[in-house]
Amino acid sequence: MTGLVLRRVEVDGRRCDVLIRDGRVADVGGPFRGTGDNAIDGEGGAVIPGLHDHHLHLLALAAELTSVRCGPPDVTDADKLAGALRAAATAIPPDAWVRGTGYHEQVAGHLDAQALDRIVPDRPVRIQHRSGALWMLNSLALRAVAHVLDGSPDVERDEDGTPTGRLWRYDARLRPALPTTPPDLGAVGRLLASHGITGVSDATPALDAGTFDLLSRARGTTLPQDLCLLGAPLASDAGPGLPPWKIHLRDHDLPALEALTAEIARARAAARAVAVHCVTRESLLITLAALQEAGPIAGDRIEHGAVVPPAVHDWMRRLGVTVVTQPAFIATRGDDYRSDAEPDDLGCLYPFRSLLDAGVPTVASSDAPYGPVDPWAVMRAARDRRTPSGAVLLPDERVTVATALDGYLAPLTDPPAPPRAVRPGASADLVLLRGTLQDCLADPDTGRVRLVLKDGRIVHAGD
Repeated sequence: MTGLVLRRVEVDGRRCDVLIRDGRVADVGGPFRGTGDNAIDGEGGAVIPGLHDHHLHLLALAAELTSVRCGPPDVTDADKLAGALRAAATAIPPDAWVRGTGYHEQVAGHLDAQALDRIVPDRPVRIQHRSGALWMLNSLALRAVAHVLDGSPDVERDEDGTPTGRLWRYDARLRPALPTTPPDLGAVGRLLASHGITGVSDATPALDAGTFDLLSRARGTTLPQDLCLLGAPLASDAGPGLPPWKIHLRDHDLPALEALTAEIARARAAARAVAVHCVTRESLLITLAALQEAGPIAGDRIEHGAVVPPAVHDWMRRLGVTVVTQPAFIATRGDDYRSDAEPDDLGCLYPFRSLLDAGVPTVASSDAPYGPVDPWAVMRAARDRRTPSGAVLLPDERVTVATALDGYLAPLTDPPAPPRAVRPGASADLVLLRGTLQDCLADPDTGRVRLVLKDGRIVHAGD
């Protein structure tokens, strides 16, 4: 009998062997024969399906891995920010750019070209706010991109009309003016695999043809993970399952109801559901109204669901939407929410348990790199809802680690569906854990990921 055998493992609470052949689970039970490299002793560890992260940003994550961290917890004040940026500037050629990520105003206040010039005047610098919505450039960088700056309010200007260096929601427009360094998607794939992730949904909206082609070609090669592209062009062959079409609402400038309804209708004409970015009460309400007007279909999603008043839970259930949320933002930003959020919003931030109780399918995800990519940290955050200072934000919204894990085990193209299982005939996308499943649910930690298989091939082996 040929194939890979995982010996003495736990599946669904029972001790057994798992036989893998031709990229699939051939049998569960045993004992099965296997020798040498064809047999791995699981030592009683649980085997579960590979995890799926239903909302992240691959190219931004690739860039994050080579960027300077400019915000908490790595950088917490102005001196540390200056030190990090100057150290990065001295380590690169004179014409290279310094790219920073994760900035928040608590570090050094309002950053613009003048403020950044005082830190690094002799290298082009661009820093991304941790929200992902704002780029801050120094004067050298600003001059290098001057030809792509338009007259929209997204380019902040002073009273004389001169750009200040602060560009809002400008990623796509900025890209043609930036140095072209191929992203290291291989590093991203290895990072994801190390956490047990074998499938991802990239939530970047409106991918251009070049980016869509880049990510599509990476699928199964430099990226071992299965890939669902929410931003795949409506006219493209987006692969099996036709992922929902990502609609990114600009919270400062929400569209009219008629315009959003028409955008949803465009997706419907291409046989696509929609996945709508909703981080404010207003964006959620207009989205629900537009879905009702356009007619909801299976697969419609609310991305983030950062503010969800209880009064709309039943409306969401009737529309059949799924919420793809990020509980780890409570763990990383919860204290800022407690001090900055509107009082009416504070009581309905990133709900989880109440949505499930109302019959609204809800799954956890990372939003990496804007949230921690580690799924086990996300599961802990969903269980604890503890802020960096130790306060518990909305304890009634806590869910068990098992509930959060079920979302990571849901099919990539159908998050509301029941979690996948280790069964004969299933793809051999598997994670061998250190310890039983109950051990891992009690102490979720990425260090428990011992071995990861994708289509029966080892893509990560821990120490």
